[in-house]
Amino acid sequence: MKVYLVRHGEAASSQFYPQRPLSEQGLAEIRKVASFIKPLEISVEHIWHSGKLRASQTAEKLAESVSVEKDCTAHKDLMPNDDVTIIADELEAYDTDLMIVGHLPFLAYLTSLLVAGKETANVAAFDAGAIACLNRRTPGQWQIEWMVRPKILA
Repeated sequence: MKVYLVRHGEAASSQFYPQRPLSEQGLAEIRKVASFIKPLEISVEHIWHSGKLRASQTAEKLAESVSVEKDCTAHKDLMPNDDVTIIADELEAYDTDLMIVGHLPFLAYLTSLLVAGKETANVAAFDAGAIACLNRRTPGQWQIEWMVRPKILA
């Protein structure tokens, strides 16, 4: 099973936009990532996002570049400071590929917990728009297969 973890693109300032949609730069970052992953022919059962506007916009843009079997929808327990063990446990019971679009520190903690068994292991840097592919080869054994940050994409 693979899980694709994506941090939303850069958001607009809350001073001017309380809902914090993607900024122009954030949208450009996500377009780069979407272009990068399209030739990979990624297929997922669901795309989950936190429900925050910037995450839903990111998820919707990425859904244009991957095959989504069921839906792209808000999922509980994906807010920035939610307990990552809830989603980690849910992933262990899951058996099909999935994409999750979320926030820091949640994504960093979830990745660290899955890969190193400790939330604070700090195993991956999730810049805005970054995507990581984690692969569960056997139950409880996750590896980072690859990770891309928008800054390195042309």
